[in-house]
Amino acid sequence: MINIPSTIKISLKALMANKMRSALTMLGIIIGVGAVITMLAVGTGASQRISEQISSIGSNLLMILPGATSASGVRTGGAQPTLSLADADAIKRESTAVSYVAPDLSEIAQVLYGNQNWSTAIRGTTPDILQVRDWQLAAGKPFTEQDVKSAAKVCLVGQTVVENLFGGSDPVGKILRIKKVPFTIVGALSKKGQSPTGQDQDDIVYVPITTAQKKLIGTTFPGMVRIIMVKAKSTEALPDAEKQITELLRQRHHIATKQDNDFTVRNLTQFMQTQEESAKVMAVLLGAIASVSLIVGGIGIMNIMLVSVTERTREIGIRMAVGARIWDIRLQFIIEALTLSLIGGLIGIVIGIASSEILSSLAEWPTIISLSSIFLAFGFSGLVGIFFGFYPAYKASLLNPIDALRYE
Repeated sequence: MINIPSTIKISLKALMANKMRSALTMLGIIIGVGAVITMLAVGTGASQRISEQISSIGSNLLMILPGATSASGVRTGGAQPTLSLADADAIKRESTAVSYVAPDLSEIAQVLYGNQNWSTAIRGTTPDILQVRDWQLAAGKPFTEQDVKSAAKVCLVGQTVVENLFGGSDPVGKILRIKKVPFTIVGALSKKGQSPTGQDQDDIVYVPITTAQKKLIGTTFPGMVRIIMVKAKSTEALPDAEKQITELLRQRHHIATKQDNDFTVRNLTQFMQTQEESAKVMAVLLGAIASVSLIVGGIGIMNIMLVSVTERTREIGIRMAVGARIWDIRLQFIIEALTLSLIGGLIGIVIGIASSEILSSLAEWPTIISLSSIFLAFGFSGLVGIFFGFYPAYKASLLNPIDALRYE
């Protein structure tokens, strides 16, 4: 029967007898485990940040953009103004797979409050924009359908505008001037952060769409809007919503069967999900690349263990002569390799966590250290130790006791 406690004791003594060699042997594992944890933390942090940015855009979204138009058989490229407020009303009224619709007419303009001024995005829309974008109010109330009908001079402001014009104080009830036109702030939007494309979503002022059309931005034709954002009733309803919208707009725009659409319907949810999947794949790839250093560390362990077997040939012969069996010898060297890997793994975990925190602090890059990544790296380091320690152990166990005793 194999005496495991005795074998472990002998293995540890052998490692302690060569402290410097053991430390250098562990170095590859330390670096490998630290790299795996750091890379997985970076990848997971990036993936979560993208997920948060995607969720900030809204869910179950479709975006309708103006497209090319045809006149006398000649197609004009680029985004020609082809959408109207009436189109948005028709979609909301007739598309059964749609829950909310928000037209959009936007422009960058200078806004003023007292002696403060700020350049921001002015977007004319309807009250549905809050439901379409899943956007809450931090203070005040939204403008209403009556405000849209009367082209009222009221607005909602984003947090970036609040910070730059009002120093972070409550702006509700104050007068904001947009293109010298006074607007009463009725509500302040909650903070959204950056979009997946890197834009500041909080640098915005929402006004009623009719107000934007008549008093601020103007239109090429009556009721013109630049974009129509649509929220489907569910993720499963997105294909039906896209189909219904396409058929409805083709009918409203009098597009013949063989003619191309003068608009484009984009499934933002599908696009964002693709980005999220790409981020998750990137996190896995980063971990896989870092794990290569663990393999290199394992090869280092195998090389040192082979040298150790050669140096301790006489010791192995003595053990065999006094009754040690094949698996006693094998287990001794496997335990030595495993001990090196696990101690290196523990030190690597500490270094990986510290590196992730330092990277997050200095580079302002989001990192998330999960228990699963720690267990994965530590477990893999143990497997590397067993795998690369087996061959030296196997070689040691095959030595002839007589030849081993004669070895100088």
